[in-house]
Amino acid sequence: QAHAKVWHLYNDHFRPAQRGKVSIALSSHWIKPQRMTETNIKECQKSLDFVLGWFAKPIFIDGDYPESMRSNLSSLLPEFSEAEKKYIKGTADFFALSFGATLSFQLLDSHMKFQQLESISLRQLLYWINSEYNNPQIFIVENSWFVSGTTKKDDAKYIYYLKKFIMETLKAIRYDGVHVFGYTVWSLLDGFEWHRGYSIRRGLFYVDFQSHDKKLMPKSSVLFYQKLIEKNGFPPLPENQPIEGIFPCGFAWGIVDNYIQVDTTPAQFLDSSVYVWDVHQTMQLIKVDGVYTSKRKRHCVDFAAIRLQISLLQEMHVTHFHFSLKWSLILPLGNLSLINHTLVHYYQCFASELLRVNITPVVALWQPMIENQELPVSLAKYGAWENTETVQAFVEYARFCFTSLGDHVKFWITMNEPSVKNLTYTAGHNLLKAHAKVWHLYDKEFRRSQKGKISIALQADWVEPACPFSRNDQEVADRILEFDIGWLAEPIFGNGDYPEVMRAWLHRRNSVDLYNFHLPYFSEDEKMLIQGSFDFFALSHYTTTLVGSEKEDAVKYDHYLEVQMINDITWLHSPSRAAVVPWGLRKLLKWVKSKYGNVPIYVMANGIDDDQNMVHDKLRVYYIQNYINEALKAYTLDDVNLQGYFVYSFNDKTAPKYGLYSYVANQYEPKPSLKHYREIIGNNGFPGPETPELLCPEEVSSCPDCHFFRTRKSLLAFISFVFVAFIVTIFFITYYSKRVERQY
Repeated sequence: QAHAKVWHLYNDHFRPAQRGKVSIALSSHWIKPQRMTETNIKECQKSLDFVLGWFAKPIFIDGDYPESMRSNLSSLLPEFSEAEKKYIKGTADFFALSFGATLSFQLLDSHMKFQQLESISLRQLLYWINSEYNNPQIFIVENSWFVSGTTKKDDAKYIYYLKKFIMETLKAIRYDGVHVFGYTVWSLLDGFEWHRGYSIRRGLFYVDFQSHDKKLMPKSSVLFYQKLIEKNGFPPLPENQPIEGIFPCGFAWGIVDNYIQVDTTPAQFLDSSVYVWDVHQTMQLIKVDGVYTSKRKRHCVDFAAIRLQISLLQEMHVTHFHFSLKWSLILPLGNLSLINHTLVHYYQCFASELLRVNITPVVALWQPMIENQELPVSLAKYGAWENTETVQAFVEYARFCFTSLGDHVKFWITMNEPSVKNLTYTAGHNLLKAHAKVWHLYDKEFRRSQKGKISIALQADWVEPACPFSRNDQEVADRILEFDIGWLAEPIFGNGDYPEVMRAWLHRRNSVDLYNFHLPYFSEDEKMLIQGSFDFFALSHYTTTLVGSEKEDAVKYDHYLEVQMINDITWLHSPSRAAVVPWGLRKLLKWVKSKYGNVPIYVMANGIDDDQNMVHDKLRVYYIQNYINEALKAYTLDDVNLQGYFVYSFNDKTAPKYGLYSYVANQYEPKPSLKHYREIIGNNGFPGPETPELLCPEEVSSCPDCHFFRTRKSLLAFISFVFVAFIVTIFFITYYSKRVERQY
């Protein structure tokens, strides 16, 4: 009633002269049902009625309280007379909304939630207000989030919540038809936050409460909000727009399967037993005891699983297929005393069949897995990579693989995605030496005859400073890149030693911590051994992370590296919460080039998970389209020497939720993302009307079936012998027939 009287006062006596507007600012939350049932939806409506509708309905609708309040509160709720209803109704020139952590989200009485779930979706609240109160003009008069009271200038968490709220406001305007004509950040300065005191901060300007003059400093959020106002929103950035163009001739288009499906079950043709078919009674085959046929040698056609996988790969139109060998199964004891010849033969057949259909096998000798790191038990039991004996064991294992598979494999990876998160410094030290020794082994003993190439594949997700205006955050991002990528990359692709940033940081930590983080030293001979032990730079890239210097969330704070992990809640995320940030790949490729020169680069794995229950994997289609386009930008605009791109992963059976083939009821079905990837491969990128045609020379190989004879030399020798014998026989028959004729 007080509000209505003031509105009428202004309307009758001041509006004609002052021409202003008057309203009431109402605070609200947003609520969503625990389950999508009619009862829960009604409870959500009741929650909003009790918090926002209590004041909004009388003013914006009919001058009376919501019906849900009337039915629940009965006599506790006062009655308006008809005159009062008429007087209150319409006493607002616009809908002034307050939405934020202090005013609504975390101060709402639990009883007001009616056992439903509170949410911070400003867009949904705006849409509800628009629908509930007859499409009013809305002015957001208070909105923001908060940061810890210890946070000073780099308030990244505040920035990304602010970004989320303003983006949702923009979506409500553009897509939902909501009339929002203003937005106000809360608040200008840090201050006393009621029941929380000084434990949190909400201002754009930092206030030093301990100083005498309460010194003010602008936070990073000030610069963010200032830039946003200058641009009047979020206009598309030119560098994020897709480009047209194609990749070079011979570009490697690949697919990844960490471990191929291995099924060495003997074919029925290898069974030397004799059977009788009981056609009268059991209708089954009965084995005849004591009677056997001659055994024959195994052939690749005996492995039915290979034919299926090859046919699926052919459907993709890929040129390369990347998979890892299982060291623990090939050499169960970790040495050559026990060899799984059946498995080795399976790998040989798989690689040869790939070549037969013009797909290049890309084979990793070792890839760490959770159980025993995929090492033979005897090595895993005695220290794994902590033990120097594992280095020599790996070299002997590599020699065996080069000897057994080298005729079919020309593209080797020594170690695929060694996880630095799970490596000690000693283990990483030995791992680097093992890689270098295997590279030199191949270079000296196998390269000339096998004519292949070999390197290491590192996992390399991009790291971006959470506050783009903060020098401290940039230093943190640079540090994380060196610890995550440079740790193993710098010795091989750089100067033969660990990054100086690592050594300096660990020296600093060791001087203040109780624990001694010792980063080993390489001898000069070891540096020479490791430096340059590569033929290309292979990397796996999946996502981008944000890092900050201010400690905000203890759960996501790394005390060892003094880094705060930040989440941009406006980014697109997969079901596993992996962020989809295509431009991170381009930045990574540029960083590798700037650090290690114009080295040939292969993106050996790039992929995203999806919801297995969804028929159309739209997220993966979007992911592949945009990540490949960013790779094209790196190649065409940044002159990165990019040689190939591989999607992760082949199928859902071996990599659930990541596959381009779904696997249901023992059947493989192509997903829409597979067809989209195949189309990109067919176009060799994203050609446009003005893209010049690229004429690629045909491959030297005259026929795809020639490899059949190269891999079956004994058969070729036998055929040659028969042919020569046939020619000689014809010659002698002709010669003697003519001789007899002359004598006659």
